[in-house]
Amino acid sequence: MDIYGLIGFPLRHSFSGNYFSGKFAGMHIDAAYRLWELEKFPDLHEFVRQYPQLKGLNVTIPYKLKALSALDEVSGPVQDIGSVNVIKVYRNGGEIFLKGFNTDVIGFEKSLNPLLKGRKNLRALILGTGGSSRSVAYVLHKLGISFSYVTRHPENTKALGYPELTQDVIRGSHLIINTTPVGMFPDTDRSPEIPYELLTSDHILFDLIYNPEETLFLKKGREQGARVKNGLEMLKIQAEESWKIWQK
Repeated sequence: MDIYGLIGFPLRHSFSGNYFSGKFAGMHIDAAYRLWELEKFPDLHEFVRQYPQLKGLNVTIPYKLKALSALDEVSGPVQDIGSVNVIKVYRNGGEIFLKGFNTDVIGFEKSLNPLLKGRKNLRALILGTGGSSRSVAYVLHKLGISFSYVTRHPENTKALGYPELTQDVIRGSHLIINTTPVGMFPDTDRSPEIPYELLTSDHILFDLIYNPEETLFLKKGREQGARVKNGLEMLKIQAEESWKIWQK
């Protein structure tokens, strides 16, 4: 039986386990998908060596950046982004070769595009500066959308702090993307500290979180008339792209 899986911490929010288990059952594929909730990032080659049937891994927070340095090769935009969320395992006798990919960019772009129809000269705010934010930034740059990062710790960075989100900034930034875990289950009573009262029907709020289906971030935006979308479609797309990579 082939094994695939996810490494990250925590994984109580994981979408991938049920998705791939359902996929394998529905397609009668003799494979299993495991969740490895690791408080410390492992020696990746040694970790893979422990599971001879392991064919591929997904990587989630907080290891999308750290995993990059553990790989033997990367593909596509991974080096430019500095973030990896898919690893394919190659074996040659006792040798293990790990290649990294980023399918977040495909998932985000395909999920975002329907929201952009008819919209020009958009400017965006990316909430957070972790691995997922880099994938979002890569897509926005590709689409010609200028953006600023927003972080709780802007010291010695070019990012904005949340107190700097003035009326002028919010009114001039009609696309706001949350790449942080704030508001994710079980902490559903939290939301990024932006001035929601300044949002209008001209705004688009995209949350990479999918659990809960409507985060407090999206709820507050919707109540101000903004268009909102969660990360479920993005996750489904990136999962299918992961599967294509593992099957090549």
